[in-house]
Amino acid sequence: MFNWNQKAKTIARCLASFHGKELALTITFLMAGSMNAAADLRVCNKTGSTVGLAIGYELKDEWISEGWWNLDPNQCETVLKGLLVKTRYLVHAIDYDKGGQWNGDSFMCTQDLEFKIKGTQECVARGFERTGFFEIDTAGKQDYTVQLTEQE
Repeated sequence: MFNWNQKAKTIARCLASFHGKELALTITFLMAGSMNAAADLRVCNKTGSTVGLAIGYELKDEWISEGWWNLDPNQCETVLKGLLVKTRYLVHAIDYDKGGQWNGDSFMCTQDLEFKIKGTQECVARGFERTGFFEIDTAGKQDYTVQLTEQE
């Protein structure tokens, strides 16, 4: 496995020998800060079942639904990588083993196989299913994890 901290230290030592210790320490701190600043939307399956996951998000003023991720029991998956620029995301999940769903009142288009669908209107007329998603409010956080737990 690649060790970024060791790589940063090696670069800093090389720079120190050529350009002074202040520059080397600054570079080390900048590199270390950028390596630890992961910002993603993650979903964790905290159940004993395999779960199918679909998400909805807004991109350039257009809603997109995307799926399916298969999450094994107690597995997490990063479904959107990078800084979260919106505060509202949608999630729909299916418990493959026990049945049941995590859904809500925000409707998006889905299909049985892997998909990425633009728009939320006229799902059935376009050959898709109209599926209820629940809303996630990230409260402005740039990194957010959703926990799917056993249904009561």
